[in-house]
Amino acid sequence: MSAPLDCNDPIAAAGFIRANTRLLAPPLVPEIKLHLAEESVALWQKTEEELDEMNLPPPYWAFAWAGGQALARYLLDNRHVCRGKSVLDLGSGSGLTAIAAFMCGARTVMAAEIDKLALCSLALNTAANGAVVEPVPGDLLDHPPPPVDVLLVGDLFYERALAGRVVTFMDAAKAAGARVLIGDPQRSYFPHGRLTALAEYRVPVTRDLEDQEIKRTAVWSL
Repeated sequence: MSAPLDCNDPIAAAGFIRANTRLLAPPLVPEIKLHLAEESVALWQKTEEELDEMNLPPPYWAFAWAGGQALARYLLDNRHVCRGKSVLDLGSGSGLTAIAAFMCGARTVMAAEIDKLALCSLALNTAANGAVVEPVPGDLLDHPPPPVDVLLVGDLFYERALAGRVVTFMDAAKAAGARVLIGDPQRSYFPHGRLTALAEYRVPVTRDLEDQEIKRTAVWSL
């Protein structure tokens, strides 16, 4: 049996991602190419096998989730939102919205992510799009938000505990002067009554991960 995949080895991690994904454009954001999985269950099982771990969370970095697609589309259609600004993409995953912010002319873009494979995916995806994005490893939710002009939050309200921590972080960022933008199809722990809808999209998604092939998704401001 071969040794488990070492996520701290960027060459091995990049090889795993390239072998199990294809460079594809998300349906709502054809301007951007990402290393995406075509079959969610197969990649999930492969990740567990390679890492020699069971009951891992889904490989979020390998899919263009509805909230991220909507938020990226909104930014690209409203480039003034990020142009010349400092931007933080929280829970960046594939880096879709961070790359969109860079393409809009952001002065600086940071992408926060706790998953080591996601950070490798982010590096591959930014390179594929000629984007400059600073990866921020680790859990930022345990700390005060860094000083930025714009905070981006895509699809982070799917677990109760996480959603509560994200809302606290968003409130702190706004109090410090950041504009907070959220892309979300109103998942289970979406903070209803706290946000204002700015735009709505019908986002093509995979039935492997969602309950519909077209997910109604909005971009919101705090």
